[in-house]
Amino acid sequence: MKNYKILLIGFVAAVVSSCFPENEDYSLGGQPPVATFTVESVSGENNTYILKNTTEGAFISIWNYGNGFSEGSQEDTLFLPDAGDYEIQLVTVSSSGSDTSDVEVLTVATSDPAAGNIVVGGRMDDPDAWTTFTITDGVSFSVADGKMTGIGGGWGHAGFYQPIEVIAGKEYAFNALVSGSGASDTWFEVYFGSSEPVDYSDYSDGGNQVGLNTWAGCATSEFSGSILNVGCAGELLESDGKITFAQTGTVYLVVKSGGASLGDTGISIDNIELRGTK
Repeated sequence: MKNYKILLIGFVAAVVSSCFPENEDYSLGGQPPVATFTVESVSGENNTYILKNTTEGAFISIWNYGNGFSEGSQEDTLFLPDAGDYEIQLVTVSSSGSDTSDVEVLTVATSDPAAGNIVVGGRMDDPDAWTTFTITDGVSFSVADGKMTGIGGGWGHAGFYQPIEVIAGKEYAFNALVSGSGASDTWFEVYFGSSEPVDYSDYSDGGNQVGLNTWAGCATSEFSGSILNVGCAGELLESDGKITFAQTGTVYLVVKSGGASLGDTGISIDNIELRGTK
């Protein structure tokens, strides 16, 4: 499991402080109860599960389903359309503090036929599924440790892409996990275009759908999570990642980045998915 410890501490602190009204004397003290939860499949529903926070006295539930920690409900419904193993973890907050549960691995045996991921190698476990390209020298992308990472700067510009087949009028949902140490004067953008990228030529076909942009105020410090949560540019932020296409056929899923500095560790992306909605 990825290390979200530093970010999570800050996130928990922010959530806890927002839950207590001003001028009220609440304190977090003592030994917090051990964080526990249960997972049960939903009868008659493909790949659907009920996750319940069973921690004594907990009033905040922060779940990680593999795409980073985010606040949820005491009882959440989780749909996992793709076959595979998923690491589920919970952070709970009670009157005496917070606690992090052990990781529970949830195994999904088969993919949902209607909503499976149509992106090949989206977990960055198959570098051959992607083609990298250079727009201007100084930035480059490569796959390592289960991530596609862009590194460099100097106002370089590069990207990677994959052709995918879509159906006109069908609603799809896009998402991805992004992380980095903090960039400066940098953009990181996702496109769905009709033309294939070529080396040493900029790409803008279809317009930026979702991304990071330091001038707009995101990715300037350490970040990790869904691009729909940490991103601050692109039309998909308004539609919660939902997108439809006017024509049936091939579109190019293109990710590109560039700028002055992509940060000490660069900008990484994995768990890229485009799937039909239920």
